Amino acid sequence: MDDPKTVMDEYSRRTNLHRFEEVAPLIDNKALYWFSDGSTHEGIDAIRAVFERNWKAITNEVYRIEDLRWIAQDESLAVCVYTFHWDGETREGHRSGEGRGSCVLQKVNGYWRVIHEHLSRTAP
Repeated sequence: MDDPKTVMDEYSRRTNLHRFEEVAPLIDNKALYWFSDGSTHEGIDAIRAVFERNWKAITNEVYRIEDLRWIAQDESLAVCVYTFHWDGETREGHRSGEGRGSCVLQKVNGYWRVIHEHLSRTAP
């Protein structure tokens, strides 16, 4: 991907395909993710496992990123903040949620990759 914004647009779009092999090329192999539930996932295998667990728990999930704002960027590093929204079906029925996110992207071998994501739920 040529620029960080394109990566984030694709990240959101590919997440909704619910196939990690579509999302994986946008994530660095050593990435570190912090999720709303307080969990930490480091490395592509751990990140794959949590994505797939979430897709299994929330079927027909639609995920979207809004209010994307770049707070730092140079030729090899970019940081953005945004709000995220999701909705889908769980064992309890239709559910939805939202929160705040931040991503750090780094240019690795000429390609922008997510190296860190931090999601936090918005207080009810």
